[in-house]
Amino acid sequence: MSKKILMLVGDYVEDYEAMVPFQTLLTVGCQVHAVCPDKKAGDVVRTSIHDFEGDQTYTEKRGHNFKLNATFADVKPEDYDGLFICGGRAPEYIRLNPKVIDIVKHFAQHNKPIGSICHGVQVLTAADVVRGKRVSAYPACAPEVTLAGGKYENIPMDSAITDGNLASAPAWPAHPALLSQFMQLLGVKVEIGEVVTA
Repeated sequence: MSKKILMLVGDYVEDYEAMVPFQTLLTVGCQVHAVCPDKKAGDVVRTSIHDFEGDQTYTEKRGHNFKLNATFADVKPEDYDGLFICGGRAPEYIRLNPKVIDIVKHFAQHNKPIGSICHGVQVLTAADVVRGKRVSAYPACAPEVTLAGGKYENIPMDSAITDGNLASAPAWPAHPALLSQFMQLLGVKVEIGEVVTA
């Protein structure tokens, strides 16, 4: 049975951290609804590209437009099997929306799989759902995790960690590890079969 995933994004979400999970989860047969507060299906969010180029923090450049395929106002969290929270700058302001917080709390309270990458943890800490959990995120978010009662895990940028129903990672280099762990939580199995060409 196909799993139904809710993906939270917003303007200046990190480009890879929206595009790659969205396309990967679709590829393995999941149904993914990408939503943004105050926007509807067919609207776009602007993305930013964060890169690691030897500076003390990441650099930021304008990315692609990412088209939403569902309407935020219509979201009923009980209709979804999993939640994925993308990183970038969007989490710092979408967490101010009370419905976003209610959505996150629903997934935590019902022990449904949650995936979070990079600054996505800012939404989790605002919803008070990291208490007692081992969590990864972009290192600049470590104080928020600690203040929210979580245990920040300083893991390599290409690694991810799962604690209970929460899979998290520091940044987009961790997509293979994070998406693998998130799909395990969802119970999604990928089988390689024979490729038929025309």
